Amino acid sequence: MATSVHLEPYAMVEQQYSHKYKVTVLRAENVTKGALGDLLDTPDPYVELFIPTAPESRKRTRHIDNNINPKWNETFTFILDPNQENTLKITLMDANYVMDETLGTVTYEIGKLKVGQTETVPFSIGKTTKVYLEMSLEVCSDLDLRFSLALCDKEKLFRQTRREKVMLGIKKLLNMEKPHYLPSSPQEVPVIAVVGSGGGFRAMVGFSGVMKALYESGVLDCTTYIAGLSGSTWYMSTLYSHPEFPSRGPGQINQELMRSVSSNPLRLLLPQHVTNYIQALWAKKAHGQPVTFADIFGMLIGETLIPARMDTKLTELQEKVTEAQCPLPLFTCLHVKPDVSELMFADWVEFSPYEIGMAKYGTFMTPDLFGSKFFMGTVVKKYEENPLHFLMGIWGSAFSILFNRVLGVKDTGPSGSTMEEELEHIRPADIVGADNMDNDEEPRKGGSEGKDAEEEFHQRAQASWVQRMVSSLFSDSSLFNTREGRAGKVHNFMLGLNLNTSMPFSPFSDYMYSQVAEEEVDAVTDPDEFDRIYEPLDVKSKKIHVVDSGLTYNLPYPLILRPQRGVDLIISFDFSARPSDSSPPFKELLLAEKWARMNKLPFPKIDPKVFDREGLKECYVFKPNKDDKNCPTVIHFVLVNINFRQFKAPGVPRETEKDKEFADFDIFDDPNTPYSTFNFQYPNHAFQQLHDLMEFNTLNNIEVIKEAIKDSVVYRKENPTRCSVSLSLNEIQNKKFLKRETRATARK
Repeated sequence: MATSVHLEPYAMVEQQYSHKYKVTVLRAENVTKGALGDLLDTPDPYVELFIPTAPESRKRTRHIDNNINPKWNETFTFILDPNQENTLKITLMDANYVMDETLGTVTYEIGKLKVGQTETVPFSIGKTTKVYLEMSLEVCSDLDLRFSLALCDKEKLFRQTRREKVMLGIKKLLNMEKPHYLPSSPQEVPVIAVVGSGGGFRAMVGFSGVMKALYESGVLDCTTYIAGLSGSTWYMSTLYSHPEFPSRGPGQINQELMRSVSSNPLRLLLPQHVTNYIQALWAKKAHGQPVTFADIFGMLIGETLIPARMDTKLTELQEKVTEAQCPLPLFTCLHVKPDVSELMFADWVEFSPYEIGMAKYGTFMTPDLFGSKFFMGTVVKKYEENPLHFLMGIWGSAFSILFNRVLGVKDTGPSGSTMEEELEHIRPADIVGADNMDNDEEPRKGGSEGKDAEEEFHQRAQASWVQRMVSSLFSDSSLFNTREGRAGKVHNFMLGLNLNTSMPFSPFSDYMYSQVAEEEVDAVTDPDEFDRIYEPLDVKSKKIHVVDSGLTYNLPYPLILRPQRGVDLIISFDFSARPSDSSPPFKELLLAEKWARMNKLPFPKIDPKVFDREGLKECYVFKPNKDDKNCPTVIHFVLVNINFRQFKAPGVPRETEKDKEFADFDIFDDPNTPYSTFNFQYPNHAFQQLHDLMEFNTLNNIEVIKEAIKDSVVYRKENPTRCSVSLSLNEIQNKKFLKRETRATARK
């Protein structure tokens, strides 16, 4: 059995090697259709090869006209599982205008061939015909998947270079501070991460204000990672794909973004705009790739936010970090099962300009391979790298799954339902047809309550057009009417692998967190949430579903909590919807804490009672206990309008009525707010309000951020091996042994 276990710090991933089977169809002799057939027509022969157990199981040569002794010399490669009985079926065919004719078939048991052996075998077909094949078998040792829990070499190099720049950034930010608070060597430089939540265009616009503040204050120069989810990834994509970033800051780029979202993007789904979408999707489908409504949604988002950069690829964003000139961007989505709620089971998938993969399984690939066909870690059919807008559609696919809400058609879920709740109640939409829809009619936003009949007719007509357009790609409307059809879908890059579940996601052992801590978290969250997260991905499934990470919880903490990244300080910005402006803002953070506890990852205790003690604030600081080794500090910013009403900049009061009126707005309380999760059109005024609010909230708490950075530097000085990536293999194995011993003792 050809198996191997790779052992390195943070990596203990079992991977079974596959075999690469090469077949060269050399030539044939005396090809015949029989005496009568040969008299009527000289054969136009070709050879078809078929291995039922292989992906991409059928291959064929070209046909050669009028030749009974053809020479092809064409080589084909199959990837095989050596533990299966693999049989090659060789069929000699005659090409005809109407229907090709089978001249004969023969089979060959591939198990007869030894690894490293090359053999030329003649196959007799009928009494006189022979087909000659040259065959070889070798072990696939140069794999396309990277099997490891460690960071990739490019990210390690980035961190090393970025550390030098961050050290300079911290010294500049903390300028007059005592040397005790300043790093004197790269080992004393803390790893700082900024994270942005989902929340549609609200999150995107809010994060644009945050990034402007961080850039201009100098905090961004102290940051190693920026992680985003859903709407925040849309802003990150817009920023990082911009040709002038990071030499030009977010300020001017945000003005371009404001103009982009001032008109309704749904106009792009009207018939006169949709031809290119259909052609692109047909081409993708014709090449053997799955197509869902998330593809269309990605085009819609891309044409709105990066219309001049629609051909941009994630790989190209490496240019932005080649010299660690800005933080490394991290994006995320979920792998889900179509028959299980995202709240119970989801695998987090991470995307960076260097790699895409799942830390849960220790499987990663370069971005250009995402969407290609894999088998046992090897690409069996490579496709062109997906454009950035396709990934944007997946990262924000909650909106494609709930597209009726985006269109303004009546909700399919219960009144006031959240995205997560609505997914559990999704049904085919009650859509009224409208064959004579005016192509120039702009779809209008808003719920159906209070609209006149004409407006609702046009909104439903828009939904009907989208449904017909999408259904033209398929024989039924499931692409539009089902959750599965509107989620993203790609080829399963873990197809055929042998998963090893003996190592936890984190090398930290069970006794780091008590059962009491987990029960405390359960007391403020649904006990069933994440109930099935330990289940494995189905390695036999040919395709996997990938959806918006906000459908499980709305903060991208799993990317930052990977122990290998050793993050000391997390500056978190939560743009999630709340029932009202004054509601407690910790729902998503508590879910992040629970997820961390269940994965044995260090996380500060989130005490929801802080809301009762301190009231609603722009940000909250959650520090680890002194005994919590490797635990980050979290500064949690929430979407609130408090001090912004009185101050136009930190310490600068608003004096004119115009200034006061500009800042006097609610976010969730006002029924006419433009900041609904499902609003995809922001007038300039609304954009500027939300952008300036989050810029102000960030700048208003720069001193809080500075204090946390100082604490992180001090901690690094006291704990130079703070990040556990320094663990040796023996230490990991010892931890694993101790974990087993602890469990055995508990059972006794």
